Amino acid sequence: MVIVMESHATETDLQVVVEHVEALGLKAHPIFGVERIVVGVIGDERLIQKDQLSLIPHVENVIPILKPYKLTSREFKQDDTIIDVAGVKIGGKEMVVIAGPCSVENEEQLLETAYSVKNAGAKLLRGGAYKPRTSPYVFQGLGEEGLKLLMKAKDETGLGIVTEVMETADVELVAEYADLLQVGARNMQNTRLLRSLGKVKKPILLKRNFSATLNEFLMSAEYILSGGNDQVILCERGIRTFVEYTRNTLDLNVVPAVKQLSHLPIIVDPSHGTGRHDFVLPLSRAAIAAGADGLIIEVHPHPAQAFSDGEQSLTFEAFHQLMKEVNVIVQAMGRNC
Repeated sequence: MVIVMESHATETDLQVVVEHVEALGLKAHPIFGVERIVVGVIGDERLIQKDQLSLIPHVENVIPILKPYKLTSREFKQDDTIIDVAGVKIGGKEMVVIAGPCSVENEEQLLETAYSVKNAGAKLLRGGAYKPRTSPYVFQGLGEEGLKLLMKAKDETGLGIVTEVMETADVELVAEYADLLQVGARNMQNTRLLRSLGKVKKPILLKRNFSATLNEFLMSAEYILSGGNDQVILCERGIRTFVEYTRNTLDLNVVPAVKQLSHLPIIVDPSHGTGRHDFVLPLSRAAIAAGADGLIIEVHPHPAQAFSDGEQSLTFEAFHQLMKEVNVIVQAMGRNC
């Protein structure tokens, strides 16, 4: 539930409410809005007597949250959450593009790509140091060496780093290098990993599993927020359907749905969403028109020679063209890129 404080309530008044909530064995999450302070209450609401809370001085209203996801819901926080990733704001007026190779293969490949995507207008660099793969016999990533190469690319280009963390044992290591820690689709419901990321003081990019409902997607975000980390960016990357001409089906319905139900920003991955490089541009346009806060796109200097996902990666030339075309739609939506 949400406790709404009176407009003139002081920090001392707020502290009285917080202490009352915590004395019940629940968690209190104050949010300081422009006009009001509200307190989100998380835990077993059977321990709470609504009438008792409303009698505390300077409490204006007590509102139950009906959704199973509490901290993630729009009921809990009306204003959009804007998340700062290495100085880049995601969730505000700017539509942010994240780009780079699926896998970090070597220094030359990564640096060449980093410079190219930055020149085209990308704001963050993606690259996999650890790669979850369907087959155990294919390239699995360079591990820590890949993280070091990503850091070198950041030092040279100034681009913030986005890379995946796969296991709880690697969270601290990846957090030393990454500006935005990615949870891949396969790990969306890895609750131990999500709880670990709830303790990290860095933004998290949570990708939707290819068989997850919207409710399950938002509940996974709830695990991270309930652990104390409120810097979560959602990512739609395609679901499995009966369609056979693309790897996945990009569910753009989820973008306006998330905007209605949650205050968290959402970006779209048209590369994994289709598995086809020739579909990335049209679906990038559609994602922006649907209201996405950003795109994450795979780019490689030589897609035919890529260690992974070459079939969905754009060449440098194709990515530059994409940035030119999507910027038109970005401006039409009243945003900037």
